[in-house]
Amino acid sequence: MSHEARTQSEKTPARAPALVFGMGVGGFVDGIVLHQLLQWHHLLSHTESGNTKTVAGLELNTLADGIFHSAMWVLVVAAAALTIRARQQGRLSPRWSFHTGLVLAGWGVFNVVEGLINHQLLGIHHVRDDLGGPLVWDLGFLGISLVLVAVGLLPFRRRKPVAA
Repeated sequence: MSHEARTQSEKTPARAPALVFGMGVGGFVDGIVLHQLLQWHHLLSHTESGNTKTVAGLELNTLADGIFHSAMWVLVVAAAALTIRARQQGRLSPRWSFHTGLVLAGWGVFNVVEGLINHQLLGIHHVRDDLGGPLVWDLGFLGISLVLVAVGLLPFRRRKPVAA
């Protein structure tokens, strides 16, 4: 990488740390609130072997949820490492709106991907597995997730040009 390209990349605030942090936090909120506190679903609760009405199904879901939480932990640790690297490069933005927006966008991106893959494509669980006709809850989840992405990216649409 040329010196000029390196200097330019150092001026551009790093987006990855906050975005990845938002994805990890979004997964933690999903797992803690929806899986554990509200117990609306577990990772495999809409599968035959993951039936939450059996001890074996609950054991399988507890393991799957633990693996899921471990993956979210890895995302948060990766975000911390990216933050440290960006700080060393002088690429952390001083604006809270920059970081907060990207955290919200990352959370929304996580939810959209999780909702499309796990709820729609694989059908391994739904937002509310305990109710009949979960499609309304799933679509509501996707809608809220898209709003998170849009709100999170809002500060970038109002960005003023940087004077050279």
